[in-house]
Amino acid sequence: MAARRTETFSSADAAWLRMEDPTNLMMITGVLMFDEPLDVARLYRVIEERLLVFDRFRMRVKPGRPANVLPEWEIDPYFNLHAHIHRIALPAPGGKRELQALVSDLMSTPLDFSKPLWHFHIVENYNGGSAALCRLHHAIADGIALVQVLLSLTDEQRDIQPAITGIRRGERNNNPIEAFLLPAVRSLSNALASAEALVNESRELLEDPTRLIDVARTGVSGAQALNKLLFMPPDPPTLFRGSLGVQKRAAWSEPIPLDDVKRVGGMFRCTINDVLLNAVAGALRRYMVSRGAIVDGLNIRAVVPVNLRPPGPITELGNRFSLVFLDLPVGIEDPFDRLLELKRRMEGIKSSPEAAIAFGILNTLGVMPQQVAELIVDIFGSKATAVMTNVPGPRQRIYLAGSPIRQIMFWVPQAGHLGLGVSIFSYAGEVLIGIAADAGLVPDPDTIVEAFHVEFNDLLRLARIVTGGEALEYARAAGE
Repeated sequence: MAARRTETFSSADAAWLRMEDPTNLMMITGVLMFDEPLDVARLYRVIEERLLVFDRFRMRVKPGRPANVLPEWEIDPYFNLHAHIHRIALPAPGGKRELQALVSDLMSTPLDFSKPLWHFHIVENYNGGSAALCRLHHAIADGIALVQVLLSLTDEQRDIQPAITGIRRGERNNNPIEAFLLPAVRSLSNALASAEALVNESRELLEDPTRLIDVARTGVSGAQALNKLLFMPPDPPTLFRGSLGVQKRAAWSEPIPLDDVKRVGGMFRCTINDVLLNAVAGALRRYMVSRGAIVDGLNIRAVVPVNLRPPGPITELGNRFSLVFLDLPVGIEDPFDRLLELKRRMEGIKSSPEAAIAFGILNTLGVMPQQVAELIVDIFGSKATAVMTNVPGPRQRIYLAGSPIRQIMFWVPQAGHLGLGVSIFSYAGEVLIGIAADAGLVPDPDTIVEAFHVEFNDLLRLARIVTGGEALEYARAAGE
């Protein structure tokens, strides 16, 4: 009998495994919505041919691992694809409310650790069509990689039968957060992540002493970033913070035309990400005010993941990302003033090596003693209120098992015992905003979603007023 093949966890992957908690599951949850029933038999073939080419999806966490060493993946000797794909029907009337309730329940249900850490539910009777709900553990890979793994299951035409090539990027967009922050932090983060890189850097300094000035400057900024991470005060107590329970609540917005977001960003010289995060900050403000909270001058901190993978196809799984902390100016009522302030803060982040320093800390968590690692996670968790992610999907309509995907939404786990997660996903010219929240803290995330729509529409209306005013001034000048 052939020996079982095993694979040792990286320290970063082990950190996400160790963060697993009944009240804060380390799963990435996604839902794909269709206007027609899925061909389930064809979907089985697609998953078998494209997902299982990655060995990690046949591997489970090796049982009986010692607590003081890195865990291992092992091929599940009892692997059965049918144990990872289940069909389920929504109760009548089978609309968005019922699907959100199902997503909330499954988001609160842990994966089976005796099997590979992923699961699909094929949801029938959703608005006359269907949905596919997937859960994947963060220990397998980071959100960017797992989203692309899921997209590798899709096609650009209904009946195309492409060769199996693993993950395909094609014409997909770059992550706005990546494009904004990555150039400033990639070289330093790579150095922190690799001892060999540090050795090579030292050798280059010996050969070219003039480079000491640049390295010294980097060292100063790195120390400042580390001090910021370690000594920033805890986030203020708000209704979004508190003890977590097992039950979570999920909700998502109606689609927003991406062209409208670009119009607002172009008018105010802001990025798409600035515009959307500003509307999120305004929505959180409205939610708090509606519940009698005092918000004037308030800032709440969001943890924003930053992709540290090099450009090009993802050829291996695992976690290659870092985190930055963004202060959301929820205390500013005027949407334009808030947008300008948010833009200023984002510009301050891009020139800092904060993401690189945080990446180094994340990489050490997996090899620390469990109690020490949990203490550091709690410390970091005390410094923020929410996790916010922005991942762009394909620009064009895509197909899964021959069925066109109408909408895509996903949520990442709220590590550090945070009770609020905000996800932004763009696809086929539209943007969806998703909220995942602890049910005890935010029992009605739909209210935040509704407030988001109000905030964005206010910005769009303001942009149209400015555009109209400029056109009027131009016409008057031309007439004179």
